[in-house]
Amino acid sequence: MSTLKNKILILFFFFLTGCSSIPLNTSNSCSIFDERYLWYKHTKKVEQKWGTPIYIQLAIIKMESDFDWLAKPARQKIFKVIPYKRPSSSFGYSQAVKGTWDQYKKETGNKLAMRMRFKDSVDFIGWYTNKTESILKISKKNAFKQYLAYHEGWGNFKYYKKNKDVIRLAKKVEKQSNIYKKQLLKCQNSLNKNKYIIF
Repeated sequence: MSTLKNKILILFFFFLTGCSSIPLNTSNSCSIFDERYLWYKHTKKVEQKWGTPIYIQLAIIKMESDFDWLAKPARQKIFKVIPYKRPSSSFGYSQAVKGTWDQYKKETGNKLAMRMRFKDSVDFIGWYTNKTESILKISKKNAFKQYLAYHEGWGNFKYYKKNKDVIRLAKKVEKQSNIYKKQLLKCQNSLNKNKYIIF
């Protein structure tokens, strides 16, 4: 009986990893959705639900995890050699920390949400950027400032000008979001027509 359970777990693991593998070209939105059409459905739903553009959802994930569902911050090292603890509890596509993820689940009622699931990760980004607009009055179309708030948190956003590294990252997110936006103009009509898929 235990052998059967082990086989089922192994099959489930391979199925999960197969469905969650990193797209070949994470810099091209059309290529991403060509490989992962369901991801387009999820990001479009978030855009309709929260008002966060698809290209900004993708740009944030690109910066945070580069679409690695198991991404974690690198471990700190003692004497530059001995692996130590991780600097934060960030995990998954969105790199959400545990406390903020718990807040998201509580406020949205999405109690079974997982950080390693793309659908939940983009919904988290929609929820977060929506609260950023509400709290800090930053448009959900402003990739630069939305990412600053995403990275620094709502409370620390006002200090971002002192952090040149974060500004540099936010500029990269802004640039990538503009690239994704232009790419989507070429393939979004086709994606919208593709309504029927098996999985």
